Amino acid sequence: MKKVIIGLTIMTSIAALTGCSGTSKSDTTTGVQTGDNEKFTIRLADGSPGDEVLKVWNQVKDMYEKQHPNVTVEFVLQDPQLYQTMGLPSLLNGENAPDIYFEWAGDRLKTRVNDGFAADLTSALEQDGLKGKFAEGNFVGMVYDGKKYMIPTDSQVTNVIWYNKKIFSEVGIQQPPATWDEFMADCAKIKAAKYIPITTGNKDLWTAGNWNAHLISRVVGEQAYADAMQMKVPFNTPEFAKAMSYMKQIWDNQYINESVNGINDDEGAALFFNGKAAMYPSGGWFISGAKDHAPDMDYDYFNMPNMPEGKGDQGSVIGVLEGYVVNKNSKHIQAAVDYLKLLESPEVVSLLSKAGSSMIAPGAEPETNPVSLKLKSMMESTKTVVSPPDTGYNLEVADALNSATAEVLGGVSTPEKALEKLDTKIAPLKK
Repeated sequence: MKKVIIGLTIMTSIAALTGCSGTSKSDTTTGVQTGDNEKFTIRLADGSPGDEVLKVWNQVKDMYEKQHPNVTVEFVLQDPQLYQTMGLPSLLNGENAPDIYFEWAGDRLKTRVNDGFAADLTSALEQDGLKGKFAEGNFVGMVYDGKKYMIPTDSQVTNVIWYNKKIFSEVGIQQPPATWDEFMADCAKIKAAKYIPITTGNKDLWTAGNWNAHLISRVVGEQAYADAMQMKVPFNTPEFAKAMSYMKQIWDNQYINESVNGINDDEGAALFFNGKAAMYPSGGWFISGAKDHAPDMDYDYFNMPNMPEGKGDQGSVIGVLEGYVVNKNSKHIQAAVDYLKLLESPEVVSLLSKAGSSMIAPGAEPETNPVSLKLKSMMESTKTVVSPPDTGYNLEVADALNSATAEVLGGVSTPEKALEKLDTKIAPLKK
């Protein structure tokens, strides 16, 4: 799961907003003496945002460095999948560890706190530039023992089903499906018209895994899903097998690209952007991708259809809260906080929202993208937010579930066999 960060190109606005002098004699958070002329570097780690966004990041870097002549900003960017798995822990434990790093709220952040890599930002959030920007509800999964360890940026919907409105109209689909049976009927129409009904690039497992986790929660119920992810109950049950059977139905009916497990997410998205596939399950970051790769496409989305006899909330949304953490071991915590103030400034937030991010802090201009507004409204109005496997739970359990999804969606295993293998794989983790 990936979000996009973009910067502001109006230097005069940033100068007024930062309120920070480049000649500060000390880091007021850590007490580390910096001196008027001491030069140092702050490093920000994240998954690679793509070439176009990186150009704007460099503009923001230049603005910050002009306001802080003694500071150099360095981006440490990795492939998003690498960053999400072993990349970030390696960076934090290595030389030249990042001062700021992107993370998801919940268990992942809790791990960083427990491992001593997250600074307490409670007082920093009371400083000018951050104070009053967030409601307490924005810090869900970011507070431990009464201390706040993250500055929120996004509330991200991590999976809906995007669809090409032109293809839907061409094959006679008047409105998106509300139920699973309607969804399957629409897939049959699309297949008959020689389009790929659904495209997914699941080589890295998380793409279909994220989608299927939401489906599972709808079928078995959110608590049953969470209990299994926390290894309190087994996965290999009739209820979970029923949930997994819907992915098998998609494969058996050839409603998904045959290459589903052999290509990555970008390659799966390309089939959608090129008009070869009608639907593409993905998250809110899709909007910025569409802007870059298919600016003329007429698209929309629908949430997971209601599942037959589903025990979960059929209006649930799968998503996460995201943000930046300041490394507790940084020697320049206040400088890092000042950089994040810039990213949370109203003008920057406005541009982030225009780029497709569901920003939490208010911007100088109201959000205008109707699809972004609809996504944000869906996230804010839902009663139930389901955590994705790889951001809310143990990563080894997440990988095991995502692997089981790939086996069923690719026609390799039955639901029962895949779930049996899943339970066997995670059994050592329970000891």
